[in-house]
Parts: sequence; structure tokens; C-alpha cells
Amino acid sequence: MTPMTPAARMARLTPYAYILPALLVMLAGLVYPIANAVQLSFYDWPMGTDFDTARFVGIEAFVQMLESPQVWTSMGVTLAFVFIAVTAELLLGVALALFLEKPVRGMRFFRSLFVLPMMIAPICVGLIWRYLFDASFGPINQALAWIGIAPQAWLASPALAFGAMVLTDIWQWTPFVLIMVLAGLQGLDESVMEAARMDGANGWQQIVRVKLPIVQPILIVTLLARMIDGFRGLEVIYVMTFGGPGLSTELFSLHIFKAAFISQKLGYSAALSILLLVIVSALSLAILLISNPLKAASRR
Repeated sequence: MTPMTPAARMARLTPYAYILPALLVMLAGLVYPIANAVQLSFYDWPMGTDFDTARFVGIEAFVQMLESPQVWTSMGVTLAFVFIAVTAELLLGVALALFLEKPVRGMRFFRSLFVLPMMIAPICVGLIWRYLFDASFGPINQALAWIGIAPQAWLASPALAFGAMVLTDIWQWTPFVLIMVLAGLQGLDESVMEAARMDGANGWQQIVRVKLPIVQPILIVTLLARMIDGFRGLEVIYVMTFGGPGLSTELFSLHIFKAAFISQKLGYSAALSILLLVIVSALSLAILLISNPLKAASRR
């Protein structure tokens, strides 16, 4: 084998030299906060005091976390919320993308209209839906009264409050799925669709056997993005219910917030954050491992 010349070696390493600064910045922004959280989780550090006064407690915070019923209740609420909301968003987003890809008059207006919820700040979204679901003067109860249905205490009932939280997330983030899938559909090679039509595939078969397998990588990326965002969602539910009534809408991210800024247990909240990171990473890895055989099968 001919040895590589210095010029050839330099040419081979040049692309990596260009991305090295960005890679170092990304690693610093990722590794340092995680390492800092791990260190903090071993200390009892009340907010407002100097870290030099913090007391080393070892794994006490992790033991307390694993034994706390409130931790697992909030994690169960989060898992149910993410599963229901993200599943609905994927189904609705794909359906809307398939509808909006057609060249229909006024389609640009409808595309802009569907994207608007995603452009609103989360705090504003929480305020809007808190007003809509208000038991006394909310428009939703007023609309129900017009058709003879008694007003509902939407944010005071555990089941209704959870449903309101899921509905709000679906309203806000279905447009994200729509944009991602629509971009993939519009990038399809027309010759592929023409070949499917020549083979006698009807509209449904074209969707199931051609369009969806081709945009499957986009769907997986979208699923991961929405799942991760669902686990760390805080602002909307903070404004709408603050986790109530009881713990029915307390997402795990809100539980971490309360531990840090209300109970002022920074070490304990760091341990909770590490648990959340581990769970989200494990679920993301599981989705990627499952998706690889699916992508291979779709290519065949």
C-alpha cells in the first residue's frame, strides 16, 4: 500500500479542521452542564447560599428520588402525556400534509393558517388556553351552553385538566409535524409517483407503499424532536394549571422546577434532571434501534 503523502494527509484532515470549532463549542455546551449537574446532585445546596457551604450527601438525593411516590406519579403523567399528544400530532400532521400537498386554490393561505399556533410563545399559549377553558367565562363553556351542555370545570377536574393539557399541545405542535412531513412530500421525485401510478397503485396504496416509506426518516426525526420537547415542556402547563389539580398535570419538568425554585433543593433537582436525561436518552436510542430495521425493510 502506497504511503499517504503529507499533502494528501492534510487534504484529508481539512474538512475536520473546519468543523472542529463548532464541535468544541457543542461539546462544551453539552458536557459542562451535564458534568455540573452530576456534581451538584451529590450535594445539599440550598438556593441563595455559597457553594462552599454546601454539604456533601453522596447518593442521598438519588435514594430520595427513587423512593418518592411524587416522582413516579409525575413521570407517569409525563409518559402518558407524551405518548397521547405525540401520537395524535403525528397522525394529524401527516394527514394535513397529505391534504395540503395538493395544488388547490387558496392552499397558501391554509398553510400559513395552520402554522400560526407554532409561532406563538409558549407562555402566551398557556394564557390563551387558560382563558378558553375558564369555567366561568371561557368561550368553550359558552359554546357548550349554546348547545345545551352544562359548563365544565375544565382545569379543576383531574381528567379534564389532563385532556386540556394534551389538546393544547396538539394544537400548538401539530403544525411542526405538518411542516416537516410536507417538506418531505414536496421533495418526492415525481417519476417515482408516476411509476407507482403506472403499476396500478391507487391513492391509498401510493400513500402507504410509496410516500410514507420515503418520508420515514423525516417522521423518525420529527418523532424524536417532539418526544424530547414533550418531556421538557414546562411553560404552557406552568401557566395553565401549575400541575394541578393535585398532581394530575404535573409533568416531570415541572416537578424539577418546583424542587429547584420552590423547595430550593438544587442538589435534589439536579438528580431529577439526570434521571430525566437517562430516560429520554434511553427512549431515543430505542426508537433509533427500532427504526433501523424498518428503514432497511422500506428500501427493499
